[in-house]
Amino acid sequence: MIRQQYIVYTEELSEYKVKSTKVFKGNGKLKKKFYKKESLKLQYELVKLQKWVIDNNKRLLVIFEGMDCAGKSSSIKEFNNYLNPREARSVALSKPNSKELGQWYFQRHLKQIPNAGEIVFFDRSWYNRAGIEQVFGFCTQEQHDHFYSQVNGVEEMLVDDSILFFKFYLNISHKTEKNRIKDRENDPLKSWKLSDLDYKSLNAYSKYEVLRDKMFRISGTTHAPWCELDANDKKRARINAIRYLLLNIDYEGKDESVISGVDKKIVKLYNEGKYHGKCNHMA
Repeated sequence: MIRQQYIVYTEELSEYKVKSTKVFKGNGKLKKKFYKKESLKLQYELVKLQKWVIDNNKRLLVIFEGMDCAGKSSSIKEFNNYLNPREARSVALSKPNSKELGQWYFQRHLKQIPNAGEIVFFDRSWYNRAGIEQVFGFCTQEQHDHFYSQVNGVEEMLVDDSILFFKFYLNISHKTEKNRIKDRENDPLKSWKLSDLDYKSLNAYSKYEVLRDKMFRISGTTHAPWCELDANDKKRARINAIRYLLLNIDYEGKDESVISGVDKKIVKLYNEGKYHGKCNHMA
């Protein structure tokens, strides 16, 4: 059964049931041992979810947006850890070629929406036009405005066609973004993640904030709300993203003791252009 997305804040989470010293480091971030244990519980639920998606020919589309270095790719990797790769895939489109530039803006993205029995994760999406393209002049103001005149209708059609559709935004502070760029500079295994645009984006942080809030206000709708995650601690963001998604799908065999809600310190829900910061059940 499909229903509008809702949020449940609860303190009945594993991280609040034991001594905080066993869960959190001195800086407030999750300890690796606790994270691995909690993550494994959620992985079992994700495997159940995928079986339900396949058995019932459902289509699940999950969008990840966020500041540069916020952890979009690693979050998708966390979701995909134990899923059957034949029925779950990640999409990270490169910049449009000359042919695609002449197409309807949404066209190349919609080619990637899931087939029956499939889960698809977008590592960035059509919301490039709401953020990075606007910041760096890759689109005109008219194109930006036209995007907003269409996006809610496009997403409503997806949901109306019974696609299970989720939008996550990973938010980090300017300081965290600086530190993660520095970390990538010093790690040869992560150097491929860096580009000139990352440094320019860092300097445009305040512009991104304004456009992010505009995006929540205009495209945070009842049929396709925005779930914002505080991703300054990637581990806490990942487990709460999974909790939120599993909470909102009535898949077979759900363990309610594992999926009881999300952490109010980490998750915010934007629908009807507003932030809903309390339990918000919708039938």
